[in-house]
Amino acid sequence: MKNPAGSSGFLDSRFSRENRLRSALEFRRVFARPARTGKIGFVVLYRANGLSSARLGLAISKKCARRAVDRNRLKRIARESFRMHRQSIPGVDIVILCSDGAPRIPNQRLFSLLEQAWAIIRNQLCIES
Repeated sequence: MKNPAGSSGFLDSRFSRENRLRSALEFRRVFARPARTGKIGFVVLYRANGLSSARLGLAISKKCARRAVDRNRLKRIARESFRMHRQSIPGVDIVILCSDGAPRIPNQRLFSLLEQAWAIIRNQLCIES
């Protein structure tokens, strides 16, 4: 999809409704039998969705990040990283949880951890196909 502001030809990189897990049923489906990756900062659960694109759900709890500002920062980082890599991730539903100590990890390190998770998801699903 082209950028509506001009004819530069860039793909639409917004985080739209089609890219989100929205219902409890969609989240439950991922939690039922997930593959998982990551232990530091974020735990990434994923499961094939039969669609052509990946969808993201966030479950950043107060247990992990007490302050709202920390939870919001973790969510922003997860959404931004997903948005930047969405085109290269196959059709999976992804739920991101935070692990203990995540609020103390610097932003750049969190982005790096998520990039590793996206690479693992790509490789894992290529092997299974």
